[in-house]
Amino acid sequence: MPCGHGSGGDRSRWTAAPLPWHNSPVELRTLGYFVATADAGTVSAAAERVHVTQPSLSRQLRALERDLGVDLFERGARRMELSPAGRALLPRARALLDDADALRRAARVHARGALERVTVAAPATTLTDVVSPFLTTLAPDDPVPSVLETDGASAQEALRAGADLVIVAGRPPRPLASRALPPLPVWAYLPADHPWAGQQRVGLVVLAEQALVVLPVTHPARRVLDAALVTAGLDAPHLLEVGSGTVAQALSAAGRGIAVVSDDPRFDLARAAVGTDADGDDELRVRLHCAWDPRHPAADVLAALAARISDFVLARYPS
Repeated sequence: MPCGHGSGGDRSRWTAAPLPWHNSPVELRTLGYFVATADAGTVSAAAERVHVTQPSLSRQLRALERDLGVDLFERGARRMELSPAGRALLPRARALLDDADALRRAARVHARGALERVTVAAPATTLTDVVSPFLTTLAPDDPVPSVLETDGASAQEALRAGADLVIVAGRPPRPLASRALPPLPVWAYLPADHPWAGQQRVGLVVLAEQALVVLPVTHPARRVLDAALVTAGLDAPHLLEVGSGTVAQALSAAGRGIAVVSDDPRFDLARAAVGTDADGDDELRVRLHCAWDPRHPAADVLAALAARISDFVLARYPS
């Protein structure tokens, strides 16, 4: 009997089953709001991160909870703590968002036949002193580059925000692919008439006794300095915290203290490496990694680009 002319039972055999997402109103955008709120801890911080208003974000989260049939958060006076269900579902939401990003990237690569554009994400200092100078070395047949500033963002967050290649402090977690870059020095910058001007190296013990101009605690250079002070059992009571390495050097030039940053020199300041002990050769250094998604359809191109950045850093900042 030809298909389509049988009994009701036969017709049911040939009726397509509903696709799994037909019964699910959950949108990727709303899942992104859930992940952003879980990461930020407050609706206000998450709303700023995803560029929506707080009331709109709150409504979207309530709608997602209704669609899923569970409470994702335990709403306190100040913070949004994940509920048990929220903790269980968060990794699945991240995986769905990552898969969607991988699908979009693969579609772009296949549509164009090659990786025509590449977005490199890094903290502001690294963008200024490493990425931007590296971009001048690209050839005409290299992908057209763009950059994304990621101060405070993790490698996973930067990739979800649209980056292809991310430079971060420390080794990124699996399953991301990564390549370690040569370590970058952390410098003590001081005015040219400072008694230490001309020294190649200053010790951490004497440095901790001075007024220091430092970066926020989220910055790699500051984290390296704080960790070294803790390891040495030292306190640095005179700290002036500023938002950028350029401002730190400007204040050092104005006589407000010694700037401890990883930036390239400005304002005709003298600089010295920061030794972590009196007699050894250990010095404060920031250790960065390039990271990318190994599922990226142009993962081989990104790995080659990371290798070129590593060679560039080694040539620019020889040990």
